Amino acid sequence: MKSALTIAGSDPTGGAGLQADLRVFRAFGVHGLSVPSALTAQNTEDVSSILPVDKNFFAEQLDVLLKDITPDAVKTGMIYSKQLAGVAAETIRRYSLKNLVIDPVTVSSSGVSLIEDGTLDAIREQLFPLAKVITPNIYEASVLTGISIEDVTQMEEAAKELKKMGSENVVITGGHLEGEALDLYYDGFSFFRMKSAKREGEYHGTGCAFSAAVTALLATGHSMLESVKKTKEFIDDAIKNAYHLGKGMRLLNL
Repeated sequence: MKSALTIAGSDPTGGAGLQADLRVFRAFGVHGLSVPSALTAQNTEDVSSILPVDKNFFAEQLDVLLKDITPDAVKTGMIYSKQLAGVAAETIRRYSLKNLVIDPVTVSSSGVSLIEDGTLDAIREQLFPLAKVITPNIYEASVLTGISIEDVTQMEEAAKELKKMGSENVVITGGHLEGEALDLYYDGFSFFRMKSAKREGEYHGTGCAFSAAVTALLATGHSMLESVKKTKEFIDDAIKNAYHLGKGMRLLNL
């Protein structure tokens, strides 16, 4: 059986973070491995607090696991500190891990910061050059590039700048774009646009699920473009069938 590793924060709701990643991996028939980078106290309405995993224990989790199992693909989600980003990058290089998908998480769906100052720079400098693909949303792409993204032309400009940061491929997810849900794929040569109907409401964990689906599909041998196209369909269906379990955002039907 193929396997995929998620390095991410823990979400008690199961709607985002490593719990959601594991659900997505299973949906694609991939065995899920997980190393938490942080614990969170949160629900469907808000994130109350964050407890980062100790740097040395984080490194031990990865080392003990990877001495035994080599995943077919890896994704990183929430990485709270630049120290943890450094550990992740060093470990990925040391074990020559392939098919790295980076979701450069900065804030939660409810708007709470999920990283400390300087972490995004560390992720960009140390992890992006190792990545098969990075999957920022419009907000994250804007923060990384300094480009205010309000239309597809600006998405393309941002994708070009993001590609220069070292990743093999770039996907900007455009669920926050006005008017339509447009995701943009760029491989350094050409763009591929993926559109779907924009659905009303707020949804928890869409970025996590998107990057996890790409990871699972890469693990099972799909090409980069195939993985992104199939992921777009998967996420659209998960949003269409989302449900309320708590008082806040809808949870994706994964």
